[in-house]
Amino acid sequence: MNSEHQTATGVRTTCPYCGVGCGVTAGPGQVSGDQQHPANQGRLCVKGSALHETLVPAGRLLRPRLAGVESDWPEALKAASGAIREAVATHGSGSVAFYLSGQLLTEDYYVANKLAKGFVGTPHVDTNSRLCMSSAVAAHKRAFGEDCVPGCYEDVELADLLVLAGSNAAWAHPVLYQRMKAASRAGRRVVVIDPRRTATAELADLHLKLKPGTDTILFNGLLVWLAEHGDLDQGYIARHCHGFDETLKAATQAAPSVSSVAEQCDLPLADVETFYRWFAQTPRTVTGFSQGINQASAGTDKCNSIINCHLATGRVG
Repeated sequence: MNSEHQTATGVRTTCPYCGVGCGVTAGPGQVSGDQQHPANQGRLCVKGSALHETLVPAGRLLRPRLAGVESDWPEALKAASGAIREAVATHGSGSVAFYLSGQLLTEDYYVANKLAKGFVGTPHVDTNSRLCMSSAVAAHKRAFGEDCVPGCYEDVELADLLVLAGSNAAWAHPVLYQRMKAASRAGRRVVVIDPRRTATAELADLHLKLKPGTDTILFNGLLVWLAEHGDLDQGYIARHCHGFDETLKAATQAAPSVSSVAEQCDLPLADVETFYRWFAQTPRTVTGFSQGINQASAGTDKCNSIINCHLATGRVG
């Protein structure tokens, strides 16, 4: 949703870039952070603060071009529709594909899908959103029955243990990262799980530089550890979870021991034990995962291995 509200200083709207959803006040030739917006509280990153620069005439495509030559709209639309019509006639409707931006509004997606699926007759409609988040969507539907993320930004600030998996928030979500930094306090710990030492690792009390692709092993091992040490929320599992025994059995087969996890993930045994102990001992734990988890050949399973640990300890919502 991208709502707009006129104020004395400009229009209150939403930055279209990353998923943080920062509020922006846009006026003639300038933008500023919306001080009243709950996501960013007036802060903007370099992309959001430069939004107005995308509206200057220089360098923008203001008229359609055909083969590099400026054209008018009727001629351009005739060329585009003619190419689609020819492809359908020659190769069938499935030969046409639509690739859309991840920054379109819901209404824009609806119209594009109507055109592609309802009119042209092709099922091939995709967006940047799928590359970005489809594995997380599938994982949340598998775990909760729908694509719902049981958390909010305040949870990140209130957590006593913050686990960041496959997330370089300092670069990808700098406004949210600043909120994470501002929430640092005595007794609060941060674990960063990433093969690389990124800028986000500066926030870490423990950086797990695991072997790429072994995130599922790490969190399956955590589930096994929690079960072995009596740190599961059996009441929550009985009331709200199904298939736990099968899940634990699968996790045990993949990660039977801490030493096995350390070996498979190429991590020091002591670091793995420290992470597991912190997770077990900290009721207010939040895990945030991003594209390092999502954009993998087994991204959905990686997501679910993380969610399973929270379900098993009742740390949801």
